[in-house]
Amino acid sequence: MLILQGTLFAGLILGVMDGLWLGLIARDWLAGQLGPLKRESFLLAPAIGFYVLYSIGMAVFAVAPAVESGGWMRAALLGGFLGLVAFGTYDLTNMATLKGWPAPMVFVDMAWGMVVSAMASVGAVAIIGLLNKQS
Repeated sequence: MLILQGTLFAGLILGVMDGLWLGLIARDWLAGQLGPLKRESFLLAPAIGFYVLYSIGMAVFAVAPAVESGGWMRAALLGGFLGLVAFGTYDLTNMATLKGWPAPMVFVDMAWGMVVSAMASVGAVAIIGLLNKQS
């Protein structure tokens, strides 16, 4: 049940925050960075696949360990580290294999991955804690 709750709550927080980041806050900057690499139309299925898989990862590697022992600080550290590893893997691999992958994108996206993952993990731990108090 804890993994399911962690997946749901971390995923919802991640989805909202990433939607704001990609759709409003950094939209123009990202379009300028990616230029011709950016798709004309958004593909929903791979995006859903990422969010489901990554939300499960946050639940398993950050939320559940933090709920079981450690609280929000552990969630922030584990979630942030997971974000750095996952987004870093994506960005550094793209930089190594794709022509024209912009260096500023690597650093901004890795920082964003760390922040959004830490915040989603902390938020999920907080919600689970509130639900457990009500039970």
